[in-house]
Order: sequence, then C-alpha cells, then structure tokens
Amino acid sequence: MRNEDLLALAVRLTVAAAAAINAIRAAGFAVEHKRDHSPVTVADRIAEALIVEGLREATPLIPVVAEEAVAAGHGALPGHFPQGRFWLVDPLDGTAEFAEGHDSFAVNIGLVENGRPILGAVALPASGEVFAGIVGIGAWKRDAAGQRPIAARRIPASGATAMVSRRHDHDPRILDFLAARQVVAVTSIGSAEKFCRLAEGAADYYPRRGPTSEWDTAAPEAVLIAAGGRMADWDGAALRYGKPGWRNPPFIAEGLGA
Repeated sequence: MRNEDLLALAVRLTVAAAAAINAIRAAGFAVEHKRDHSPVTVADRIAEALIVEGLREATPLIPVVAEEAVAAGHGALPGHFPQGRFWLVDPLDGTAEFAEGHDSFAVNIGLVENGRPILGAVALPASGEVFAGIVGIGAWKRDAAGQRPIAARRIPASGATAMVSRRHDHDPRILDFLAARQVVAVTSIGSAEKFCRLAEGAADYYPRRGPTSEWDTAAPEAVLIAAGGRMADWDGAALRYGKPGWRNPPFIAEGLGA
C-alpha cells in the first residue's frame, strides 16, 4: 500500500473509533485504574479493539503497538519489526480528560519507519475534527466546513501563543521556557490536541516535561512535521520511536518560529 492509502486507512479508523467513544460517553461509563494508577475506561478498550482489528486486517505485515495491549503485557517488543515499520496506536489519548468530562481527548494512529513517524491521523471526538499528514508531503484538517490543507505559522508580531498540559502547566521549567520566549498567551489543555493547534497555525509552542509514551506523540508529531513544524527533545535531538519501555524524553514541539 502507498503511504496515501495507509493514511486513508488510519483516518478511517480514527473516525470510527471517535464515533464509538462518543457513543460510550453519551451512554455513561465507569472509570477503572491500571497497574500504574492511570485511568482506563471501556471506551479505551473498545476503540483499541476496533483500530487494531482494522489495521491487522488491512496491513497484516505491519506490527501494531497499542497502549492498552502494552499495559496488559501483550504486543510486539521494540527492535523486532520487519522493515523497521510499525503502527503506534493510542485509542483514547487523554483518558483522564475524558473521564473528568473535559472535551480535550483524541484518537491517535501513527506509522513509524526506521525509528521516526512518517504519517499520522488524529481525531478529536468532542469537536468532530480530524487532522492528518504525511511527512514531506503535507497535512490537512477536516471538520464541519470540509477538508483543507493546514500549515504551522511563524510567530505573529503580537507575540507567541503556547499550549501546555493541563496537568503540568505549573512546572517551573515550563514557566522559565515561556518567559524566555516572551509568550503572551498560554492555553492549558490535554491530549494530542495541542500538536494539532500548532499544526494548523493557531499556536506556536508546546513544551513538555511530564511523562509521555510513544503512542501519545507518534501520530501528532507526524501531523506537525507534515505541516512544517518541528519537534525535538530539550537538547535539540529528534525523538526516536521503538525504544525499550516506549517512553519519551521531555520535548519541545513548535511551529515555524520567528
């Protein structure tokens, strides 16, 4: 399959998972906790099953790494992927936001090749928005107004806007980062939505010091890079995917800069 076909598959499955999540949200659900004390719901499990089944049926030769399967001790091990390709799936990114009744949660499906994300799709179930992109080709957004290309922006003359995690927005290192760049507006939200706002040119920075996993960032990083943005760890090195433990270092995502 061409990358365009793989992206279309990822988009279709993120949209289907988003619909399932919205239906569960409307019906009501219970919140459980995993061994690491993070929340999980039936929406996480149903969305993951839908996505994983769809990916395996359409691309049986590409391994699938999905958050809940890894949490349960299942799934492929890093470094054992043929041709260096694998899917990274977060069926409900921002489960804590979802469980608390906030709207900032997402569905992420990214494709990694040789340690870097090459394409990704991110659906925002609460708003009905879908973001997608192929690195080196471009990114787009689809909502009620239709589908259109998106691009990261240069910092406007009025000053930079930052997106930060609702749960880590008081980290002094984040505050120092914002002060050093004379950020004039800060929005605190959860999930991969922050990357999407950078990709569509609505914000300029997303600094992150708190813990994240590779499935949190593979799809939205692909969208951001496809839209012309950048992402690196705090030393300026590109993030690598397929690491033991699936954990990311602290990172900075940004638009086009000044």
